[in-house]
Amino acid sequence: MEKTHTGSITGMLLLVIFTLLELNNRASTDRCAIGLLIRNGVQQRRNSWQDGVYGTNCPIPPGQNFTYVLQVKDQIGSFFYFPSFAFHKAAGGFGGIKISSRSVIPVPFPPPAGDYTILAGDWFKQNHTDLKAILDSGHDLPFPDGLLINGRGSNGYTFAVDQGKTYRFRISNVGLMTSINFRIEGHKMLLVEVEGTHTLQNTYDSLDIHLGQSYSVLVSADQPARDYYIVASTRFTSQVLTATSILHYSNSAGTVSGPPPSGPTTEIDWSLNQARSVRYHLMHQNRRNLSASGPRPNPQGSYHYGLINTTRTIRLANSAPLINGKQRYAVNSVSFIPADTPLKLADYFKISGVFTVGSIPDNPTGGGSYLQTSVMDADFRGFVELVFENSEETVQSWHIDGHHFFVVGLDRGQWSPASRLSYNLRDTVARCTVQVYPKSWTAVYMPLDNVGMWNARSENWARQYLGQQFYLRVYSPANSWRDEYPIPTNALLCGRALGHKTPAL
Repeated sequence: MEKTHTGSITGMLLLVIFTLLELNNRASTDRCAIGLLIRNGVQQRRNSWQDGVYGTNCPIPPGQNFTYVLQVKDQIGSFFYFPSFAFHKAAGGFGGIKISSRSVIPVPFPPPAGDYTILAGDWFKQNHTDLKAILDSGHDLPFPDGLLINGRGSNGYTFAVDQGKTYRFRISNVGLMTSINFRIEGHKMLLVEVEGTHTLQNTYDSLDIHLGQSYSVLVSADQPARDYYIVASTRFTSQVLTATSILHYSNSAGTVSGPPPSGPTTEIDWSLNQARSVRYHLMHQNRRNLSASGPRPNPQGSYHYGLINTTRTIRLANSAPLINGKQRYAVNSVSFIPADTPLKLADYFKISGVFTVGSIPDNPTGGGSYLQTSVMDADFRGFVELVFENSEETVQSWHIDGHHFFVVGLDRGQWSPASRLSYNLRDTVARCTVQVYPKSWTAVYMPLDNVGMWNARSENWARQYLGQQFYLRVYSPANSWRDEYPIPTNALLCGRALGHKTPAL
């Protein structure tokens, strides 16, 4: 990883089939420590031991190495990684992840001439320790100072193309606080993939990309040969921040000129309608298997989500309470506080007093908010309906580790059982990060097919840090390698897990 002139840190690109990712924490103090590294969207099947959040892993001590085992069986798509411990995400350290289909698997578009990763997001002049101190003092973060594209400010990055060829752009919002709109001057974008799902190939002039989300588009270099602006701008903010990069034709006859093209700013219905248009790519009109063109020719466990009865409904309401005079954020009135020991280790070693299963309710309570190390129980192989309810004036973005879910409904107002009549039970997209608009709700169907301790969180990193998260303990009584891998022999131990032993293979 290298430090850029803007003060953020750019990371290497991972092209993943099966890999060992070795991290060396060279920092001598917490000031620049990596600590933990999470791969947003990589499901780590049967292996929450490798998830890279504090609920499952101990931080990597300064001056030491740790090797993550990345297993991406039954996944394809565009994702990214970043440091998750404390408030290290504000220091950068992002990188793209590309998981390619096997050569025998048909992909619903011709191979592009090139494949580019774009990591865009908001940026602060203050370093991550100063931002963390603001949050620790009970205040929210100030408005960002700007936007970056691949760690650089406006016109600091160039993407070269040849006229007449088509290129793939994988775009992720790696910011801390703000949704963005992405567009390329004079060019249409053909959406082909969202977080591991090939999509209906709609054409867009611009795309809203919310915190933590990843989109993959095809762009044809079919315009007159010159340079064009690539633009990211903030959404739903009173002050609009903008960053640009350059799309450079190899036979360019001129540089960019004039202002970059404007995009949508505060329009919610525009964004809501665009979100509903993102649907699954049906390889054949009558095919019901929504795993088509995925990582396997005949995926195991194939099913159509709309034909399965849900086993449980969980309603999750975000809020922004003051607790003990300090700003906090909560889910169903519970504001998460980290324990002194990773929850997965406490569960494995049966260490009492670290957390309590069922310490967050399934539904909003309407009661006063409080601090708790919140863990929700979940049965392996359940199929749940999750409803995210947002009564606040800001857009929310939710992510659940270890799983994908089907976005069956988004709408304004208050959710009720009657809202199910509007669900898309035919061809919605499966993804791992979803937005909830102001005064709105979003409903998803999620298969609980991955045993482990999994983080459910706000992708607004200040809200996540101040409590808008919890852990989902997907449990199987079988205690079998078939359902979950054993604890890694190199697992780091900390807190009350110190002194325990990991089994040798």
